[in-house]
Amino acid sequence: MLYIGIDLGTSAVKLLLMDASGAVLNTVSKEYPLYFPHPGWSEQNPEDWRRAVLEGIPELVAGFDAAQVAGIGAGGQMHGLVALDSDDNVIRPAILWNDGRTGAEVDYLNNAVGKNKLSAWTANIAFAGFTAPKLLWMRANEPENFAQIAKIMLPKDYINYVLTGVHCCDYSDASGMLLLDVEHKCWSKEMLDLCGVTEAQMPRLFESYECVGTLKPDIAAQLGLSPNVKVCAGAGDNAAAAVGTGTVGDGACNISLGTSGTIFISSDSFGVDPNNALHAFAHADGHYHLMGCMLSAASCNKWLMEDIFKTTDYGAEQSPITDDKLGENHVYFLPYLMGERSPINDTNARGTLVGMTMDTTRSDITQAVLEGVAFAIRDSLEVARSLGLEIKRSMLCGGGAKSPLWRKIMANVLNVELTLPVSEQGPGMGGAMLAMVCCGEYASVREVCEKLIKVSETISPDPELSAKYNARYEAFKRIYPALRGVFPLLG
Repeated sequence: MLYIGIDLGTSAVKLLLMDASGAVLNTVSKEYPLYFPHPGWSEQNPEDWRRAVLEGIPELVAGFDAAQVAGIGAGGQMHGLVALDSDDNVIRPAILWNDGRTGAEVDYLNNAVGKNKLSAWTANIAFAGFTAPKLLWMRANEPENFAQIAKIMLPKDYINYVLTGVHCCDYSDASGMLLLDVEHKCWSKEMLDLCGVTEAQMPRLFESYECVGTLKPDIAAQLGLSPNVKVCAGAGDNAAAAVGTGTVGDGACNISLGTSGTIFISSDSFGVDPNNALHAFAHADGHYHLMGCMLSAASCNKWLMEDIFKTTDYGAEQSPITDDKLGENHVYFLPYLMGERSPINDTNARGTLVGMTMDTTRSDITQAVLEGVAFAIRDSLEVARSLGLEIKRSMLCGGGAKSPLWRKIMANVLNVELTLPVSEQGPGMGGAMLAMVCCGEYASVREVCEKLIKVSETISPDPELSAKYNARYEAFKRIYPALRGVFPLLG
């Protein structure tokens, strides 16, 4: 049988067709626009997602036996607020994960309501990207729109609704709304009341690998698929990517260098970082995970290369950074181009270059950006280590992982062994694997990961270079605290 994976990203939807052995038979990508109506705001039109998926799937299965498609699974950008009215029409553009408009609402939740209460109710504290602060913002600033809300959804769940007509959400994605009691896997009555919404306005909850429904007959006809195709609940992009790299089971770790950067630590049992610097979320395998998320990772390098240096030849820019220069750079970069989440939770933080002199070169700045992202990932790793978690090995995925130089920097800054999967298809692969479990192709998420995920390369840290980077990290981690009071003055 064949399975379709959907990766509903921030810039495009990536679709893949996969057989039961894990072979990727075809891929299709459809881009859509991102809107910034005000500084710090970030929105998309869910209609663009719908159109991209419905146009892309027929292209994906063209030339294959569409009757063999058994299931569909989606991984998607998390936290985005999709509000539907009583006729299931989208009320306003979706407010995305990287939108920073909710500073006042986050302050209210964390300080007036209190972090201890939030953590007790949801296992997390408020971050600007989370869904609950967006609801509070909408209630205060768009009361007419807020009054129309009949259903509150997340981006990939809107696609599942388009396909099946079912209002659904999985536990991993729901964990990032600040509306879910993560430990008990149910909506938090306290948070719903606080946001002025009811459980009837929330989607039905499922495990990621559970079937939410089958294709609506009209949609099946439009896609050229059988109406018996099962659609699983899917997962938030990080949990789906973790499945796609085999990051399941106690202590397994995955680091992603995508638009955002994440460190994802799987756990068989529920646990919370007492300082809430890491998110405590449900995992797509039915268990839990801790996650640190930085808002700008590979996007920092993209910004430097394309917007500042005006080049797309990333390799040429990195080629002067030879091994003898690693651990020797005196330029540091704070990668907070969109503010920051884990572990500092500061919407006012800004990208900053520190330590430049008259002899600083273009390649020094490039190196500083790569190292700055690695240092920021280490910030979250150090929180995990402080909880007694011993992370000696991690999978590495995402666009940034394609750079051999960045891989070497990451391994030595973190002082962990990094492994690369043979097939790096991100959340779409995880979505297809969840669909396999949904359809009974495999008995569990762990089984499908054990059978399909293979390692292509291992990058081991060098003790001498890791020691150099350890000293550099000691300097790096002092920069943000020194500038924290300055950032709000910058406007």
